[in-house]
Amino acid sequence: MINVEGKSVWQIRAATLGVLALGFVVGVLALQSYNNWFGAVNQPTKKERYEEAFNKLGLTEAQKSEIQKTVQETREKLQSLRQESEPRVQEIRAQNDEKLQRILSPEQWQKFQREREIIRQSEKPPNN
Repeated sequence: MINVEGKSVWQIRAATLGVLALGFVVGVLALQSYNNWFGAVNQPTKKERYEEAFNKLGLTEAQKSEIQKTVQETREKLQSLRQESEPRVQEIRAQNDEKLQRILSPEQWQKFQREREIIRQSEKPPNN
């Protein structure tokens, strides 16, 4: 004999879980859309925040020149470091992907890749 009552309880639980998951996804997408459309408009860029901070200091022209030189040198050093370390970063990410593929089913792996791409797109800073 089939347990009809037990089956319907699990169906209700599965439907409830599905509705909760769907609500969560819709909420996340709505928040992301709001931030994309309205959140970034009013926020100053990193460069603008630093310029404002330096403007508050009452710098002399000589100080401004030295600061610009120092910031540019630092930017160049960091870019060089990123270029040097990028191959190693890619290697580590590839190793991580191999491990994850062994753990996840092919369907889960595909879903994970799509979700990861969404996350990476949302983390990209605006062009400053």
